[in-house]
Amino acid sequence: MSPPLQRPPAPSPPQNRTPALRRAISLPLLVLYGLGTTIGGGIYVLIGAIIGRAGIYTPLSFVVAALMVTFTALSFGELSARFPKSAGEAVFIREGLNSQVLAIIVGYLVIANGVVSSAALVNGFVGYFQVFVSATDGLVICGLMVLIGGLACWGIGQSMLVAAITTLIEIAGLGLIIWVGRDALLDLPGLWVTLTPIADSTVWSGIFSGAFLAFFAFIGFEDMVNVAEEVKNPKRNMPLAIILTLAITTLLYLVISVIVVASAPLAELAASPTPLQLVYQQRTGSNGDIISLISIAAVLNGVLILVIMGARVLYGMAAKGWSAKLFGRIHAHTRTPVAATLTVVILTTLLALTLKLEALAQITSLVMLTISTLVNAALVSLKYRPQQAAVSFNLPVWVPLAGFVISAGFSFFVALDLVQLFNI
Repeated sequence: MSPPLQRPPAPSPPQNRTPALRRAISLPLLVLYGLGTTIGGGIYVLIGAIIGRAGIYTPLSFVVAALMVTFTALSFGELSARFPKSAGEAVFIREGLNSQVLAIIVGYLVIANGVVSSAALVNGFVGYFQVFVSATDGLVICGLMVLIGGLACWGIGQSMLVAAITTLIEIAGLGLIIWVGRDALLDLPGLWVTLTPIADSTVWSGIFSGAFLAFFAFIGFEDMVNVAEEVKNPKRNMPLAIILTLAITTLLYLVISVIVVASAPLAELAASPTPLQLVYQQRTGSNGDIISLISIAAVLNGVLILVIMGARVLYGMAAKGWSAKLFGRIHAHTRTPVAATLTVVILTTLLALTLKLEALAQITSLVMLTISTLVNAALVSLKYRPQQAAVSFNLPVWVPLAGFVISAGFSFFVALDLVQLFNI
């Protein structure tokens, strides 16, 4: 009698497996992530500075900025469907332009973009926070970054949940401004003549100068591609989330900017560190503290999202051997890149203590336009290659070509603007 068959022993589980990022981000969370980045910087912080440049034509500056960014946003959508990886822009450049050196440079530019943009928002946070608490700028900045660093290290699920809730709060704040300023929208036919610019070079110079600054308000869609490894079904959800984020943001900016310029003296708005609070005061006669509280949440949310993005890019570059191995380590418990996160937090804090809001915003815009120029070029290059794999989101080649021309052209003018800002 033959011995009974025995099952082979089950393979033992692999030991010392490197923890992977957790796919915890759905389409709604991803859209809220993008909205949290853009809204926090664009309306709650920068609209006063944009009014200082464009005046009554500020809504048109937002329209010009939206047109500047649309083609590039679409290019990011296709590339994120092709290559849903952390360090997204660096990967796009490596695959599209076939240059590892250029990819590494772009990766560090993306990190710099996140750090500088975060620092700009932190500066905007200070003005709203000091409405309630008398504290030095340095103390407020350092305290905020300790809080942000702890939350970002805690976990992506927890961070994204906080970001989503806070984004809903800041959108509700904009809804409150729209409600108290609804008379301005009802009077829009009468305002139309006032908001239509005349054929004057000085007027249009102000509009475009405001658009260069307003471009900062739309930065955020590109951050979404850097959490692609934590997104559910990224090939479908990444392009869709980018398009939805840009459309919702543009509509909100246009409506809010019309209400703001119709609600208070332009000089006061341009000089105010809390412009939306001033609008609420003018419209309701109350102190507007509720708007300041929502503004604090909005800016805090924007900083959190940008820190998460910068850390993921640094992690993604380390995973490819493009930065120190330390930044590629995932904490076994939190499943987050702690070393990369803390590095981004420290750099953001130092920069926020050094430069002011408007300069930081313009530097961010210049870096982002440079990245956009190269990313559009990468997609054009990919489209001219034979036997490209089919993708779910496929653009005609003229879209990235238009994005390349617009980004390259405006980067030149933003650089000139920065020269004037620093009096070089």
